[in-house]
Amino acid sequence: MDKEPKVTGIGGVFFKTANASKTKDWYRDNLGIKVNEWGASFEFRNANRPEEINYLSWSPFSADTDYFNPSDQSFMINYRVQNLDGLLQQFKSKGIELLGPVQEFEYGRFAHVLYPNGIKLELWEPIDEVFTKMGGETNK
Repeated sequence: MDKEPKVTGIGGVFFKTANASKTKDWYRDNLGIKVNEWGASFEFRNANRPEEINYLSWSPFSADTDYFNPSDQSFMINYRVQNLDGLLQQFKSKGIELLGPVQEFEYGRFAHVLYPNGIKLELWEPIDEVFTKMGGETNK
């Protein structure tokens, strides 16, 4: 398996909105997106391992969320990565600072960096099997 530290895809699209609940309802009612309490999950197959199900998250956030801080932008992109530790070592050698420590959850590891234009990037080394086992409606 390829262990080169790199982005392998988009893991999520997060954006601020005046009313996250109404936004989710609008997307559900007008575009047929299956929503959940966080937004929506989109299911896709891994190109290198087609038997593996991967996930992308779409999430409207409240306009006053501090989750995107220190960025003042209204959106944040989550990138799926492989070998997060290797990627972070590369960042360190280039003087790119992490925004806080790496966070670990049952569904993967996360790190945050601030892109030079002030946009916060979320890096996610996923454990997709956890979402598959959880079940629930997804968009396909």
